[in-house]
Amino acid sequence: MIMNERKQLIEYSIQSIVEMITKDQHIEYDDAMNCFYESQVFDKLQDQETGLYLESPAYVYDLYKDEINFGKITQVEI
Repeated sequence: MIMNERKQLIEYSIQSIVEMITKDQHIEYDDAMNCFYESQVFDKLQDQETGLYLESPAYVYDLYKDEINFGKITQVEI
């Protein structure tokens, strides 16, 4: 996979996840973006080694919710 395709997948995921956060938490888009950008999941999404960018935005969002609810990412494979 070329670098541009990977970046596009990541950007698509980020946009989808931020939209999910705005709907679920009833907050503004910019606030949701800031919350997600400060998360461990965001860092792992951008790390090519994790392969997280290949997962669906819904899966990544679930990881984000785990991080918010439990203070950590609960999936052991990452």
